[in-house]
Amino acid sequence: MIDVTTSSAAIRSKLGHPVVDADGHAIESGPVFFEYLKQAAGTKVLERFRKRLDDSGWFHLTPDQRLHERVFRPASWALPAKNTLDRATAMLPRLFRARMDDFGLDFSIVYPTLALGLMLDPDEEIRRGGCRALNLMFADLFRDQKDRMAPVATIPAHTPQEAIDELEYAVKTLGFKAVMIASSIKRPIPIVAETASAVSRYATWVDSLCMDSPYDYDPVWAKCVELKVAVTAHTPSMGWGSRVTTTNYIYNHVGSFAASGEAFAKALVLGGVTRRFPTLKFAFLEGGVAWACELYGGLVGHCGKRNRNVIENYNPANIDTKMIAELFATYGDGLTATLAASDPDFSRPPNAWNWSGDEYIARELDRAGIESAEDLRAPFEHAFYFGCEADDAYVSVAFDKRLNPFGSRLKAMFSSDVGHWDVPDMNEVLAEAYELVEHGLVNEGEFKEFVFENPVTLHAGMNPDFFKGTVVEAEVAQLLGTA
Repeated sequence: MIDVTTSSAAIRSKLGHPVVDADGHAIESGPVFFEYLKQAAGTKVLERFRKRLDDSGWFHLTPDQRLHERVFRPASWALPAKNTLDRATAMLPRLFRARMDDFGLDFSIVYPTLALGLMLDPDEEIRRGGCRALNLMFADLFRDQKDRMAPVATIPAHTPQEAIDELEYAVKTLGFKAVMIASSIKRPIPIVAETASAVSRYATWVDSLCMDSPYDYDPVWAKCVELKVAVTAHTPSMGWGSRVTTTNYIYNHVGSFAASGEAFAKALVLGGVTRRFPTLKFAFLEGGVAWACELYGGLVGHCGKRNRNVIENYNPANIDTKMIAELFATYGDGLTATLAASDPDFSRPPNAWNWSGDEYIARELDRAGIESAEDLRAPFEHAFYFGCEADDAYVSVAFDKRLNPFGSRLKAMFSSDVGHWDVPDMNEVLAEAYELVEHGLVNEGEFKEFVFENPVTLHAGMNPDFFKGTVVEAEVAQLLGTA
């Protein structure tokens, strides 16, 4: 069954370093998960969850109903089917392990699939019970494979307390070393909920946990530091903003993880989380890194020109009204000149852009501890990691100092996404990633960072023992200087 001649295996044999997959996926068996859900949340919650699967959602509505309710088109046919071996591989950790050499992988960090929906479920009992069930299930399934695979715990975060509860249980009781958190929560707009509760689910806003949230999530970040786990985010944004077409999954899906990653990263910086927790590492998965380069540049531009040292350049109170009146009188024509002579507010635009009383704007960056654009280097160069799939050519921008502020290099990580439709043949995943080198987009040293150093430092940077007892322990110790 095991093919030892795959192109990925051949590439791995030529590398002088291990390959650590930052983001593989397991596919859950429905009947098995249902048993764990019954164990974690009880029969009534299981029955409610199964009933919802059977009689609700996009698949059970007519086209007219989907448009009327504006239900966005979700994923379907999203898992391997024609390649039965790959389908079974994603469902059976022992089979996954048996084939890892064919994939060119030494070690894989494996995420659940059902978690992408369960951690966002508005029903608290289903959400919390479902996440607990997944964690119990993964702890059992991967118990004997931890020398080559690290399963990831699912952490719901509708409130800080539920996140802390599951973090404590997953790490301390079940022994997880990696966790995935819901990095954004759709919440009802309060005034709509108060005045029109029946339709409040259609009027929502996205809480990225760090800015303007109804809750203080600092205790969650503190708990992650205490438990020595990086915060990895794998939250889709289908159903946000423009991603609500009722007929086209591709339209809704393209850019989905990038959009949610950008929202979370931006909130972490501007909400001051990265300043208050300078040792905590964050990963934004499946969205690539190109969006991060654009966000970094955009924040540098804004923070360089709108920090407290220079924001006064834009205070309308600084305008020399006498000078501008003279200039308008001299160079204005027709109605402009007439009004300039008679109206003291002639130069004010017909909006609030020049509201001189807006002192709040001068404090926007103060609250994040940003005194200059230079303060953005720490999160983007050290705290943030970006999961990139094997076929992502834009990985190269992470390593190109010409394209990033301050000549920075961002921490792109190899994320296979095996188990999902993005990978039609698991045997080709490393070979596809290595095309970055073959096409001259990255060099061998950068490829080593991509497939080994960055995935390792994300997790070992929080927990130096993360890779202890694994097949890559010696190489990791050498990388970290602890050998």
